[in-house]
Amino acid sequence: MVTNKCHIKKDDKVKVLSGKDKGKIGKVLSLKRKNDRILIEKINFVKKHARPSAKHKQGGIIESEAPIHWSNVMLMCNKCVKPVRIKMKRLEDGKKIRVCRKCGEIIDS
Repeated sequence: MVTNKCHIKKDDKVKVLSGKDKGKIGKVLSLKRKNDRILIEKINFVKKHARPSAKHKQGGIIESEAPIHWSNVMLMCNKCVKPVRIKMKRLEDGKKIRVCRKCGEIIDS
């Protein structure tokens, strides 16, 4: 399976562009590159009904975040405070960094 390039990394701030949580901003908790999905903090909550077991001691209705497709989110720039597209730039030492297309701010720390 061929996967697309995802320019979003763990701990980035992103804005949701579509779906039930459209307009919300959250921090990326994890990436699932195999199926192009992103888990975002406090976004896309789902309810799961669970029986009491070793994993869920009490059981009942459990709320947790579900992953969403990475094409439905956009990276937030710290300087612009807006969702932006990025470009990749190579420094003199050969290191690749992400740069905001609107203001030219370096996104990678």
